[in-house]
Amino acid sequence: MSSAPPIPAPVIPETARGLAERDRRGGGGWLVRIAILLIVVLWLIPTLGVMITSFRPEELADSTGWWTALVEPFRDGAWTLDNYQLALDTEGFGNAALNSLAVAIPSTVIPITVAAFAAYAFSWMQFRGRYVLFVLVVGLLVVPLQMALIPILRLYVEGGQIGRFIVFPDLDLNGTFLGIWLAHTAFGLPLAVYLLRNYIGSLPSSLIESAKIDGADHFTIFWRLIVPLSVPALAAFAIFQFLWVWNDLLVAYVFLGGTSESRVLTIALANLVGSRGENWHLLTAAAFISMALPLLVFFTLQRYFVRGLTAGAVKG
Repeated sequence: MSSAPPIPAPVIPETARGLAERDRRGGGGWLVRIAILLIVVLWLIPTLGVMITSFRPEELADSTGWWTALVEPFRDGAWTLDNYQLALDTEGFGNAALNSLAVAIPSTVIPITVAAFAAYAFSWMQFRGRYVLFVLVVGLLVVPLQMALIPILRLYVEGGQIGRFIVFPDLDLNGTFLGIWLAHTAFGLPLAVYLLRNYIGSLPSSLIESAKIDGADHFTIFWRLIVPLSVPALAAFAIFQFLWVWNDLLVAYVFLGGTSESRVLTIALANLVGSRGENWHLLTAAAFISMALPLLVFFTLQRYFVRGLTAGAVKG
């Protein structure tokens, strides 16, 4: 009897790890590292210059470049903390920082909360016209923010009604924190609903069906299942929304004004430098003070953000 023909060995495709090892042995990996290093250096040089200037006395900052401080870093009188002290004491900077917190925190929490409920409804609740409503909400992304300022101001001052039906009550919200909270919520909701709906809609339907079989209602499913599973997406949008509101100047100036009692940090920064730019050395210190909280928020929520980007990429 003739022996059976030999079975050919299976062809094993090259794994991602093998591709990475091949790129590491080749020149592609080094080119990527060099490009990343150059980008990091280009970004860090201006930041380093602003940081060094914020610790230099006014006369040295006006007469010499910031890089000269690196030549003799331990010279007497080369460094000072007076810029930070003056920045905090000038133009009500501390009160402006508290106002920015009072604006940014609710303006981040409110749209995320409303958008999460809406995203769940658009994804897992059956009702007539949900696709049309979703398209209308997402379509608001194309409306320029500047075009909506005057109509919103008129609603705040005069209210709005259609016939005898009151659409918006006449509460005179202009110049109040509630008014700017509602404005930032309106501007942030379309993007929040779009992002969260895509994330929540991609969750396994078997989880929702199993919860319904066990007798859970929609609120229980949302609170017990959807919210814990959507923490990466919620954290990612929280980063974007908080940074947008914290660094906003136009909306805060329009709805709060520039008075010393109600102005936010960005308006205080603009006033701090002076009309002729004579206090620019204080602006460097104030800029780093204003950057501290956004950096803390970003690095605190970064692990959730990265987890959201890598979720589902590897199955074990």
